[in-house]
Amino acid sequence: MSRKLWWRLCGTLALGTLVLVWVISFLGATTEQQMSFIAKHHQDTLKQWGRTAERLYLSGDERALADWLENLQMQEDTWAAVVRSSVQPLAGSELSGQFMEGFRLGRNVEWKIHLYFADNPIMDMTFADGHTHFLITLPQRMRPGTYLPEMKLFLKVALPLVVLLVLSLVIYRHVMNPIRQLELATRQFSEGNLGTRVRALLGNRNDELTALADTFDRMAERIGDLILSQRRLIADLSHELRTPLTRIDMAVSCVEEGIDTHHFLPRIRRECDLMRALVEDTLTLAWLENEQPDLGNEDLNLTDLVDSIVEDARYENPSRRIVAELPDQAMLAGSSHRAIAQAVENVVRNACHYTPAEGCIRIVLEPQDNGYRLSVSDQGPGVPAEQLELIFKPFFRASRTGQSGPGGHGLGLSLARRQVEAIGGWIQARNRPGRGLQMDLWFPASRL
Repeated sequence: MSRKLWWRLCGTLALGTLVLVWVISFLGATTEQQMSFIAKHHQDTLKQWGRTAERLYLSGDERALADWLENLQMQEDTWAAVVRSSVQPLAGSELSGQFMEGFRLGRNVEWKIHLYFADNPIMDMTFADGHTHFLITLPQRMRPGTYLPEMKLFLKVALPLVVLLVLSLVIYRHVMNPIRQLELATRQFSEGNLGTRVRALLGNRNDELTALADTFDRMAERIGDLILSQRRLIADLSHELRTPLTRIDMAVSCVEEGIDTHHFLPRIRRECDLMRALVEDTLTLAWLENEQPDLGNEDLNLTDLVDSIVEDARYENPSRRIVAELPDQAMLAGSSHRAIAQAVENVVRNACHYTPAEGCIRIVLEPQDNGYRLSVSDQGPGVPAEQLELIFKPFFRASRTGQSGPGGHGLGLSLARRQVEAIGGWIQARNRPGRGLQMDLWFPASRL
């Protein structure tokens, strides 16, 4: 088994897991990156405070600057100050322009904030002179990442849960859709809709479930054929039994009325024998069709078997000439003596029945295609071309010009086909050029 469904589900889960891990990592990093910056309006507020402090400082009114700083600290519950920096190089070293340009006592308002530090950072708004700074500990209300714990909870719990639910739903639908179709088909089949099939409803899908659908369809077809066959057999059998039962019933009525029934006894015996043979043949046919047995556990010489059947036919039909062309031996391995004997006997008797008195039946056995073909040709009226296949159906009687129906009940050729097929062979009928019917039977030389 290819296990396509297994690999498809594994691939879906593996890919879904990889995508989920990547999405969580990407969203986590992106979210943390975006939440590490001070909000734009808070940046503007800090810059505005820096400009105010610079303006008060430049005005020379230190009292006003001190009062403003005090009010700001109380209002924001934080620390703020205006300081002057003086960096003195030692040992004859010099300060580079890059250093002087980027030198700060605190963080720029546009820089990222480390969200994992407990203390808020000190923000630095440098005045125009480059040596004076407005410093303030970032107020708590301006600290970014307020909702970071909630976002982490969402990314680590809620998002994976949602993705897994969606993935589970996809897998569930992928698996359950064909199962629902199977359930519906099974219900319809149990309600008598024998034509119900599933595979066509699954489209181009090809996995273990479609294999199950194929198996169901084969089972449904087999069971449907069996049910229809049983119905036909029961209907045909009841029809065939009706006539002999009617005759027996008439004979019994005569006995009850005191009529001399001595001459009825042979007829009653004949009708009883006919019904017994009809029931036995019908049961055999039903067994062959329902069980489809493999009759292949015997080795035999087909020449000897056919020769004995020909001798019996010559004895029973002295007015017909039976010509047999048989090889010295035709060994079959893994076959069935009983099935071949009954099939060949039915075919030979059928040929004798339709061949007129003084007519000739020709029987030829020869090797063909790793087996042996047995041809039985009669000199009867033949069969209409459209009925050559119908004669193998149960209870069918071919309409042969100038001939009355056979003394049988239309099961002989049906049994012959089922028996030959049960040992791996085939049987066909064709009209001979001019006049007569030829039955060709092929048997495999070995089925081992």
